[in-house]
Amino acid sequence: MTSDLVQASWTRIDAWLREHAPRTFATLRPPAGDEEIVVAQQELGVTFPPHLVASLLRHNGALEGPEAFRFSSGDRLLGVSGILGDTGFMRGIGQGIDGEAECYWLHGYVKFGSYDVTSDGLLVDCRTGRDSFGAIGRFFDETGTSFGQADSLGEYLAAEADQLERGQDAGIVTFNGRLFREAPLPARPKYSADEPLPAPDEQLPELDLSYSPTDLLHVSYLDGHEELGALIATLPYERVVEAARKQLRRLAVETGLNHYPEVKAALDAWERGAAPPQPDQTGPLALRLRTVLAQADTGRDRTRRWAAEQIALGIWGSPYRSVCESANMRSHFTLDWRADLHADLGHPSLPPIPDDRFWAALRNPVIDSSWYAAQYTQDQD
Repeated sequence: MTSDLVQASWTRIDAWLREHAPRTFATLRPPAGDEEIVVAQQELGVTFPPHLVASLLRHNGALEGPEAFRFSSGDRLLGVSGILGDTGFMRGIGQGIDGEAECYWLHGYVKFGSYDVTSDGLLVDCRTGRDSFGAIGRFFDETGTSFGQADSLGEYLAAEADQLERGQDAGIVTFNGRLFREAPLPARPKYSADEPLPAPDEQLPELDLSYSPTDLLHVSYLDGHEELGALIATLPYERVVEAARKQLRRLAVETGLNHYPEVKAALDAWERGAAPPQPDQTGPLALRLRTVLAQADTGRDRTRRWAAEQIALGIWGSPYRSVCESANMRSHFTLDWRADLHADLGHPSLPPIPDDRFWAALRNPVIDSSWYAAQYTQDQD
């Protein structure tokens, strides 16, 4: 089991990240020391497979945080200290009343990738003298350990390099120097836009028309968008309104709702600066959207239902909430939704990824960040 495949794979991964996702590349740490690796094996009482040793001699893990390098499994690469800590923790919880169970966690397993927010992660079988020595598995806290990821860490890294080099065909996306891995986009059903409007008294699902442009937005809508959320929170109101309009048009086109004359007319009017139609369940736009809700319910198409609801929110609701939820919806239709949102916001410089202190200090009257402000105040007391 030579280390050549490990070195070649890391060379490919490093080169790709350096060119396409430099901020993610910067989280990969320098090599571990030989003595550090030897001591770790002694402390755990196992022999690391040569591929794990070779990988540690290339990168001693990845720094924590939202920019961290993560495998396609979502697990962050662990260095020697992380391996010791996480493996020790797993040994503490992996012993049932009947002793070790191979489907859960064994003493000879060593964790080298961590999901961080749970105990899930990638592991390597370090039980010498077995055919499975060096095999890659993954631990899931609800079901235990499963193998079949790869026969060696070198093979696993080679597959990761292949995926990066395939780019968007493999769900690989970069934005602001960071690596993201997206799920494959599902095929969307086609709908006809030729149906006449139903009568106002036809039985259709009700549309939520309780929105108001002045609705207060809870900061949780923004927090998940990281640096884009911070940008939305700090841009002038007019810029956010413009971005909300552009995002809603993109969503209408991608979902086919723009083919309906009632939807297109409302968006066209918004672009001209005209006031939206009154929020009336029997108005042409609301009737059209209610018809879409009925079709979506019949076809069990939750995405189309959400899109129709989003059109209503965009026309009659808060532009801050609209721009956030349109972006969320568009992630079901395009891998480039982050770049599109940034462009629609005017492509300004992006702020750092916000932390709790940023949200606590935010002073935007249409955004409710009071929880963060209260928490930060308590932390300072």
